[in-house]
Parts: sequence; C-alpha cells; structure tokens
Amino acid sequence: MASKPSNTCVVNQLRQLVYYHLDNNLLKNALFYAERLAAIDSRSTESAHLLSQCHLRLGDYGSAFEYSKPAGSRGGQLGCAYVFAQACLALHRYKEGISAMEKSRALWGAKNNFGRHTATSRQLLPDAAAATCLLGKLYHGYEDRIKAIRCFEESLKLNPFMWDAFTSLCDMGVHMRVNNIFKMNPEMEAAIKAIYPEDFDSQSSRGSTLSTMPEQERNRPSTRPTSVVSETPDPFNHVPTRGFAGGLFGTLGMSQKLNESNPSLTNIPAAGGGGIGPEAMETPTGPSAIIDATQNRRDPGIVSAYSTEAPPAPARKTRTLQGLGMDFSVDAPKMSRGISTKRSQKLPMPRAVPYEEHVEESAAAHALRSNSVSSHATQERKRTISGQVVPRQSSEDPGAPQRRSVRLFNQIRPTSTKLSSATSSVGPPGGRELKKTRQPISKIMRPNSTTSTVGRQVSGNRKPVEQEPMDVDQRETSSRSWVGTVTSIPPLKTLEPDSVKQEAALKFLLDLFKTFGSGYFALSKFECADALQLYNQLPRQQLETPWVMAQIGRAYYEQAAYVEAEKYYRRIRQVAPTRYEDMEIYSTILWHLKRETDLAFLAHELIDSSWKSPQAWCALGNSWSLARDHEQALKSFRRATQLDPSFAYAFTLQGHEHVANEEYEKALKSYRDGITADKRHYNAWYGVGRVYEKLGSYDKAFFHFDAASRINPTNAVLICCIGTVLEKQKDPRQALAYFTKATDLAPRSTLTRFKKARTLMALGDLHAALSELNVLKDMAPDEAMVHFLLGRLYKSLRERGLAVHHFTIALNLDPKASQQIKEAIESIEEDDEDYENSMTA
Repeated sequence: MASKPSNTCVVNQLRQLVYYHLDNNLLKNALFYAERLAAIDSRSTESAHLLSQCHLRLGDYGSAFEYSKPAGSRGGQLGCAYVFAQACLALHRYKEGISAMEKSRALWGAKNNFGRHTATSRQLLPDAAAATCLLGKLYHGYEDRIKAIRCFEESLKLNPFMWDAFTSLCDMGVHMRVNNIFKMNPEMEAAIKAIYPEDFDSQSSRGSTLSTMPEQERNRPSTRPTSVVSETPDPFNHVPTRGFAGGLFGTLGMSQKLNESNPSLTNIPAAGGGGIGPEAMETPTGPSAIIDATQNRRDPGIVSAYSTEAPPAPARKTRTLQGLGMDFSVDAPKMSRGISTKRSQKLPMPRAVPYEEHVEESAAAHALRSNSVSSHATQERKRTISGQVVPRQSSEDPGAPQRRSVRLFNQIRPTSTKLSSATSSVGPPGGRELKKTRQPISKIMRPNSTTSTVGRQVSGNRKPVEQEPMDVDQRETSSRSWVGTVTSIPPLKTLEPDSVKQEAALKFLLDLFKTFGSGYFALSKFECADALQLYNQLPRQQLETPWVMAQIGRAYYEQAAYVEAEKYYRRIRQVAPTRYEDMEIYSTILWHLKRETDLAFLAHELIDSSWKSPQAWCALGNSWSLARDHEQALKSFRRATQLDPSFAYAFTLQGHEHVANEEYEKALKSYRDGITADKRHYNAWYGVGRVYEKLGSYDKAFFHFDAASRINPTNAVLICCIGTVLEKQKDPRQALAYFTKATDLAPRSTLTRFKKARTLMALGDLHAALSELNVLKDMAPDEAMVHFLLGRLYKSLRERGLAVHHFTIALNLDPKASQQIKEAIESIEEDDEDYENSMTA
C-alpha cells in the first residue's frame, strides 16, 4: 500500500495545475482545481488569490469579490488585494477598492516587472505601474478627478507603455506633452541590464548606448543618476519638487512621492520599507530565475540595480609569475579554450575565424591561477601546425624554461595594454603560440586540409589563402609582417550585444507609440486635421489595422466629412467583420448619408454576430430611426443602455428620438443620463441645449451649448448654435462674432454662412452680406432660401431687376413658398410707387 503523500507536495501539484490551465485559457478547469486547492490549503492566501483570479477571468465579479475579500480588503496579500480591487471596479464599489489598494501599497510600491514576462516565465502579481493604473481607474469611478489624474501620471512615469493610463488621461481632457511621455526612462534601462547583465562589463558599461546620463555623471558611480522626468519638462505640466526616480531604483519610493504630491493620501509607508517580505516576491512559474529583492536593494544606482555580480577589477599591469619563469601580460590571449568567460559563451565567434580573439582579463588571471588539472587540460588541447595533438612534455611542468614561441610573442606584442573588444574581434594577434590554440576545425574543412583562414574577414568575403610549407623562421617573419599591417585592414562589424538590440527595439516601439499617442491626444481635443496628419505618418501595415482606421474614420466624422469616413468604416467591415467597437459611429454616418439599405444590412449583421453589444443595438436603433419608426428605435436604444449603463452615446441617441416625438422632458432625462455616464460627451450637452432652445429658455440653452463648445472647440455646429441663441436674444453683434468663427472653422458649411449673411443684413452691412451670399450661391445654387435672401438684399440696394430675378428663381425652386415670394415681389412694386410719390410731392 502506497504511503500517504506529503500535504506540501499535493498543494504544489494542484498549484501547478491551476497555473497550467490559466496559461492555456482553460478557465473552468483552472477554477475546478483552484477550488480543490482552496479546500486542501484553506488557510493560504495564495490559494484564495488563485480561486478569486479564476472567477475574475470568467467574468464572475461577485464571486471574485467574495473570495478575495478576507485577505484583499485589509491589504495583507497583494494578489488578493489586486483581484479584489478589480472586482470592485467592475461592481462600481470604488471606495472599497481604493481602500484595499492603499492598504497594500507597501507590497507593490517598489515593484517593477518590466521586461520580465517571457514565454517561459510569468509575473502573476502586479507591479507599481499596473497597480497605480488600477488605482487611477478606481479614483476616476469615485469621481475624484485630481487623484485619478495623479495616479495615471505616476503609472506612465513608471512605464510609458501603460496605454490604458494614457488614453484615460486623454479621455479626461488632461493637457500633456506627449513627446516627453513615450521615451526611455531609468526603470526600463535597469530592466534591460537585469536581463542581460553579461553585456555590461567594465568597458561596455562606460560606453554603452544605454547610458543617457552626462559623462560626468557616468564617471561617478556614487552619484545617483537623474531620471528622465527631471531632465526634460514634465509631460503633465506639473512642477515637481524633486526628480522622479521611481520604484525599485531610487532612494525614494513611488509611494513616498505620491504622498508628497498628494497630502490627502495618508498612511502610505515608504517604498523602501515594504515589499521585502514573502508577499512582495513574484511567484515563478517557469524555469527563469527570479532576482532576489535583497540583491536589488544593494545599490540604489541605476546601473547596478539588478546586478548580481561584483564590479570588474581594474586592469592589471604586466608582471612576472614566479614559478613559471616568464612574463605574462593580461592582454595576451587565453592559453586554454577550456577556460572561457560568460561573455565568450554568450557571443561565440563565427567558424571562419580560427583564433581565440575575445580577451577577458578575468579569464586570463583565472587561467594563470588554475590548478594542475586545468594545466593538464590546457596541455592536451594544444595542437601542431597539421592539427595533431601535442604529446605531453616534461618541459611544460612548472619551473621549466620559457618557450621560444612565448618569447617571440612578447617581442612582437603591441605597445598598448588595453585592447578594446572591437580591436580584439577584428583580427588575431600574431604569434606561433596563437596558432596552436586555435578553435577546432570547421566542418567544412578536412582535418588534414592545407588551407588556412588567417586574415579572413568575419563576413567571409575574402578567398582563403593557401598555406605553403615553410620553416619556423619564415612563419615568424610572416607573423610579424601581418601584425604590422593590422591597422590597414578596414574595421569589421562586431557582434552586437543583446542588450543593445533590445534597447533599439524599445526605442523603435516608443517612437511608434509616440505617433499613436500624439494622434489619439489630438483627436481627444478634436483637432481632427492634426490627428489625420499624424496617423498618416504611420507605416502602411499599421494603417491597415482596424483600430487606426477607426480613429481616422472618427476624425472625418467629427469634421462632418461623412463620405470619407464611410470609406474607412466600410474597410473595417472587410478587414474585421466581427468587430463591433465603433460601429455605432458607422451607423450614424450611414444615417446622415441616408443609406437606408446599407444601414439595415449593417444592423442585422451586428445583431447576428454580437447581439449582446450595445453598439449593435445602436445600429439597429439608427436603422429604425431612418425608417421613421421612432418607437422601435427607442426600444433598441433602451436595450443598448441596459447592456452597458456607461454607454453615453446610446442615451444621446435615445434623447434625439424623444425630440423627434416632441417628448422634451423624456429627452432631457436621456441627455442628462448621457452626461452622467460621460461628462465629456459633448453630444449630450448639445442635446440639452437644443431642447431648452425649443422651449424658449435661451439662457439655459446658451449655457449647455457653451459647455459643449468648450469640450469640442472645433465644432462649427456648436458655435453656430450659440450664435443662433444670441440672435434670438436680440444680440446680433455678439451673434455675428460666433457666426464668423463658425464660418472660419467650416468654410464649406452652407448653414453657418447663411446665418452670417442674414445677421450682416440685420446690422445694415449690405455689401459684406452680398459678398457672403454670392459665395453661398455658388456653393448651393439650388437652395431657394439663398435666392430669396438675395432678392431681399437687392431690394434693399434698390436694384429692382436683380431682386425680381432672384425672387423668380426662388419661386421656381420652392413652389410651396409661392405666397411669401409673391408678396415680396409685390412689395418691390409698392416701394417703387412710394418712392415716385415722394419724389413728385
């Protein structure tokens, strides 16, 4: 009978099963095993974290809230606190989520997981950037705008790739310097150095391209580097009291800086005092090694933030090794291929180079201090010119006279004792002893081949030089002459360290996301022309993605260029037929274009594929609205608001339908619900102003139109509405200023130009009005009102023929207004009679 297994082993196996199914997105399986784990290990907070995590990913926010509450609400376990806060965000219990994140601040305030998520390793617990972003969302839901903005700003300072924090700031209307956000910061540099510590030895760390500090700062290892935020202007237009270092890499933790910038955040311990315990350590789920937090705090500097090795020793001078009876320089190549450094293992030289060219001081010193076993291994690896192994000789024992090859090498040794890595990789130093310590024979060469690769470039472009038999003196002469001509060989391209490649990739991505961010920020301020210009700078493969096409279509939509916008949304339907985001805008565009058939087809497609999305029901409601079935349209819009109570656009469309039915009280309620869902939804503000204008409350209408215009200052329709209200309030001069501004913003808008011309006529500026009407006549030659207004203008100018001409055109274009137009023509004759009577009197 098998013995009962250890409880610890059972718990570990169950935990691995949960991680396995979570990584493979088998969430129900993961939930099943998480329940078994919680039953066996009921006192463990990690078990509660995994169980609540499974419920959260399945969308069961209530269960996630309950299972994570015991440990998460008091901030005792970071995983539970994070899941608890996410569940609170979904359940709109913002205050409880804020409390949990603030209590657990000591566990995440000093964490940075950037660059530590790979195919073989995970960081299940959040770091400071992710936790601060979640805290910002909770504050935003709690309607604490100031604290929400501060949290989003801190999240972006820690990790500029926190796109959710950036878009939240844009949607809140916060002014930013986008170019100062998407750039390398000390956190990211330290993360790269932690992943590739072997690329930062004593030479490369001084001249590495990763270092963005001034030269004098790099030469002082005891000086703490200045962060990116303190070097450049604050991207959020704040004046910091001190430089931002952020998280794990500074003497001031992020929680302390948040406390200083926000005095209302109380009970925030310093990041340096928390995060060392078991709860602050990441849970490894792969073979990659996790760096100990105590090692990370060994040096507050940036360069050695993750370093686990001692700093390299200074270069040693040439000295005589007693017992060997020879001079040895640290610049000499390694005598044994069995002893290699970490860097030479990471960056092997191409097979075409037969010599050991990477000189490492630590390896040379280690080779000289090696025991008799390593000396024996070195001796066995030496070969003759023909490639045969040199037999063991008694002269190799310690104390034997110096070999002739070593003396020859010392004679032709370069004068410089500091060879850079680039020089060592260009070509092999001369000497017979080097030829004996060459690399093993390549597969493409036979063991007894007479060809040699001496002097071949790394790229292999030169032909192999045929080696002729020669005596020892000839070979020595050849070696000396080769060394003398090393400087004439063009510099070769050395192998680039992985850290440099990763840094270049990060800079490329930051530049790319800078364009994305600038375009999104411009569109959030409704600077549509700038947004279009920025998005068109993206690479073609990025322009063809649905998100970018939706942004470009949205920019054209805000400019009322519905035909251009429709092209991009139609392309989205071809590229991503299952996408339902932004389809409410597409349906509105089709509504404006009166494409009834296309709109009905789109609505049925969306309802069939994603009937639980509010965008699909908005499209269906617009389809019913275009068909003038307002009751069915209202039902569809109500269904959209039921599916997503925060979907402001559905409330606005619902209000439009109530206005069409002349149900103004219901329309006001719908518009106000939209404003509650999104305070920057200018369409709802416009709707309220429109209702008050119809009700004759011009002061209230002006207030709401003005609020909408402050949100979207480039919308000519909103500015024109303000002018219309002022015109009805008998303030034509102020109205003219708004009409002029609207005409400047939208020169092709016939409505704004018509209202401007009418106001100019009311103020008696007939010639300016005539100029506007002539432009308008060319833009809308078939508009009866334009010709009617021209007739009135020419009547005022006493040009009877032109007045009758335009009145006649207006009568032909709009026969329904024949009575009014005929009265205007008759009034011209009456005015002429009155004028003749006054002249003859």
